[in-house]
Amino acid sequence: MLTFRKGYFWAGVGVLLIEIGIARYVHDAVVRPYVGDMLAVVLVYCLLRSVLKAGVWPLAWLALLVACAVEAGQYFHWLRWLGLHHSALARVVLGSAFSWLDLLTYAAGFVAVIAVERFRAPTAEPTGRPASL
Repeated sequence: MLTFRKGYFWAGVGVLLIEIGIARYVHDAVVRPYVGDMLAVVLVYCLLRSVLKAGVWPLAWLALLVACAVEAGQYFHWLRWLGLHHSALARVVLGSAFSWLDLLTYAAGFVAVIAVERFRAPTAEPTGRPASL
């Protein structure tokens, strides 16, 4: 089902702007490759959550799956197959180099999403179990 959650939309826009800033201005060996990849999962989650009426866990898993699918595409050189290997934008958005370590950073993004959602979810019962998770 479709919905629109403006809070998640604007959070996604904020993460996108951070990602653009990292891609444009950060040229190091930690933030750009690892924090940027972790935030990619957060970005996909926020955008999915802004338009899909589904729970935290299914959308977090879907965001992780999307990130892993993009990484698999890098492994199989899909930009070349699609004729986009000369596009700087496609290389930045979809990546061009496979790395097993990227899969771990995507998992860290998944954990970050779950942790933030657990922190911000109101508790439904005295047991402390979050209502939306």
